[in-house]
Amino acid sequence: MSAPFTVSVPVRYRDLDPLDHVNHAVFATYLEIARTDYLESVVDIPTEEISFVIANLEIDYERPIVKGDDPEVSLRVSRLGDSSCTMTYEISVGDDVAATAETTMVHIDPETKRPAPFPDEIREPIAAYEGLETTA
Repeated sequence: MSAPFTVSVPVRYRDLDPLDHVNHAVFATYLEIARTDYLESVVDIPTEEISFVIANLEIDYERPIVKGDDPEVSLRVSRLGDSSCTMTYEISVGDDVAATAETTMVHIDPETKRPAPFPDEIREPIAAYEGLETTA
């Protein structure tokens, strides 16, 4: 198993509320940045060809992210099913955990817009990167 996939995300002025905290909804955007970078890097899928939808999203907030922080998002695929996978995330600032999260992602056939099994060209790189079994 390799290290978690990690990306830095900038705190933008538009992310902040009047108390200079990153708004809670923006945490989901930080997860999306990590998720799309993961799929582009690990699976080599261009952003415009990503055919996943979020079936479930859970975020547990531990501490605020504030103006001047340099957050990082680490993610792993913890479960790889036939047509869905579970991604787990940790958003941290230095050694402090700001939030943990989990998404259930469903692979969608671009033509039918219905759930579809992962093609081998998606399943195999994820399984190899994560050290997971390649069977559903």
